[in-house]
Amino acid sequence: MKVDVLCIGAHPDDVEMTSAGTVLSLIDQGKTVAVVDLTRGELGTRGTPEIRLQEAAEGARIMQLSDRQNLGFKDGFFRNDEEHQRMLIAWIRHYQPAIVLTNTVDDRHPDHGRAAQLVTDACFYSGLRQIQTIDPVSGEPQAAHRPAFVYYFIQDRSLTPDFVVDITPYWEKKLEAIKAYKSQFFNPESTEPQSYISGEPFMKFLESRTRDQGHMINVEFGEGYISKRMLGVTNLFDLI
Repeated sequence: MKVDVLCIGAHPDDVEMTSAGTVLSLIDQGKTVAVVDLTRGELGTRGTPEIRLQEAAEGARIMQLSDRQNLGFKDGFFRNDEEHQRMLIAWIRHYQPAIVLTNTVDDRHPDHGRAAQLVTDACFYSGLRQIQTIDPVSGEPQAAHRPAFVYYFIQDRSLTPDFVVDITPYWEKKLEAIKAYKSQFFNPESTEPQSYISGEPFMKFLESRTRDQGHMINVEFGEGYISKRMLGVTNLFDLI
């Protein structure tokens, strides 16, 4: 299954919090998008891995994804090593994306920075034909494939983006995708312990962050990304 954009998050809900609006805008442009969640988020204070998988499926439906997979890496303890890289390379080659969106290298949760480096390395090694992998779906040998771009979505820390995507028309749908994770985010009916992201103030933070990034480009809502590569254009009017 070839897609235009592959989003890779350390935990289910990472993509919804940071990039759901971008995903929805891409799909409206006729692009195809898939998501790979590295872990099941089993160390989370609330919910269970089974519940989170169900919530991720609902998030995928709302975002209109072409596909979503969970690699089942060990939450909190996965490593950027050969074993994990090879598993991820197989999925990168399976989807053959032109663009990869993933966690930022500097964030509150240690898994996010580790995931960013794992994805960065796997995307590079995926382009080396001497690394042999088997397609996780078809069971056939895979050809090398290296995504053209890797961009890092901003999550908890107030980092300065290199570019911002206008998601104003998609804010309400993004919020719907986030709220698919009823076990994780503000839910007055929940009797589970409070966590860093479960209170109403965190939902207000998500909105204010998205408004702030939108303000950077003079729109109402935006999602910001960091690029390790210099961005270039062939037409100055592409920047308008």
